[in-house]
Amino acid sequence: MNLLEQLASDPPLRAVRTFEAFARHGGVTAAARELNVSASAISHQLHLLEEFLGQALTVRHGRNLILTEHGREYYRAIRSAFAVLRSATDHVREQSAMRQVTISLIPTFGLNLFIPHLNDFLNDNPGVDVNVTYANHRSYPSDAADISIRFGTGHWSGYHSEPLIPGAVTAWATPSLIKRYGPLDDPQALSRVPLLHDEERSTWSQWLQVNEVRHPAALQGLLFEDGQLTMAAALQGLGCALLREPLIADARDSGELVKLFDYALDDGRAYYLCRRTDGELSREGLNLYNWIRMRF
Repeated sequence: MNLLEQLASDPPLRAVRTFEAFARHGGVTAAARELNVSASAISHQLHLLEEFLGQALTVRHGRNLILTEHGREYYRAIRSAFAVLRSATDHVREQSAMRQVTISLIPTFGLNLFIPHLNDFLNDNPGVDVNVTYANHRSYPSDAADISIRFGTGHWSGYHSEPLIPGAVTAWATPSLIKRYGPLDDPQALSRVPLLHDEERSTWSQWLQVNEVRHPAALQGLLFEDGQLTMAAALQGLGCALLREPLIADARDSGELVKLFDYALDDGRAYYLCRRTDGELSREGLNLYNWIRMRF
């Protein structure tokens, strides 16, 4: 369908809006008052819509216009759309009236770093509403947040990004797993330990190759979609995982996870603090942005 055909098939929106107000109020006078137009303008728009639809939507009853059966059916069909439109409009207007900042986060960063320390920011910035959403690395371009924490090489069109947390990984396991398969004091010992994979299995293959370890199941084992799931599996003693130390500091400090070796594998990716280049952050957004830069 070309543009002219599309325009010809779309209803006259002003006339539809006028009809919705007339049907909702049940009269021309109230609709005219809401839309700040004359009663004759209401009648004119109703007539335009009836011509477009090829159906009479109203009929004169004495001095008043009332809905026909087609008019009632049409109103039932469109009123939910107008309700959704009003709700969305009210939501946006409320957001603009509030001191709200939206930030999208990778779950691992959000659960282990951001949320545990968020109260520090809120205490220093009373009255700010922080809206926290997930950042899905598979759909970064559609991210509508003011600020985002992303993982990758730092190059995303339309965003300014700066490194926040290095992406290098080291090998971690629970004390119970070490006891079960140990002692794990040499990389070669990992050849008998189940491995946990984060997003892909090639990371462990690189780590093992650099450390000259031949693992019979290097490309097998449990595979998880993200680091948070991988960490949860490691904490359950399901295997040894390659994790980023800043993101598991609590588990490290509590002794729930133990770093097996000092060797860190860095594939050139890292966690980045990002903001859009097509607009300026609000004062509240800039405060949150700078707080993250300083805090983490």
